[in-house]
Amino acid sequence: MAITLSESAAQHIRKQLGKRGRGIGLRLGVKRVGCSGLAYTMDYADALSDQDVVFEAHGAKVIIDRAALAYIDGTVVDFRREGLAESFKFDNPNVSATCGCGESFSVDKSAHTPA
Repeated sequence: MAITLSESAAQHIRKQLGKRGRGIGLRLGVKRVGCSGLAYTMDYADALSDQDVVFEAHGAKVIIDRAALAYIDGTVVDFRREGLAESFKFDNPNVSATCGCGESFSVDKSAHTPA
């Protein structure tokens, strides 16, 4: 099981944590939402729980709850600037469909949806 951070994503995480003045990494997860069923969630991580899995690359950490990992295992997290817009981009091999608006995704029906 693994999550991969691009150098650009790691740099952005480090920069944002530096501005914030605290935190150990980016907390990445999923929640039920939208047309397709799931959407990514992101927040600062200030502490770890027993259910967390930590991935580190290029000096930055991504923290994921074990329950969410089944839906995003193998994902490559990138950070891109396109014109005036900048955002994290997720290359998730588990995605079977995405919503037309791009806000939500679904995974193979054999996977369980998180609470």
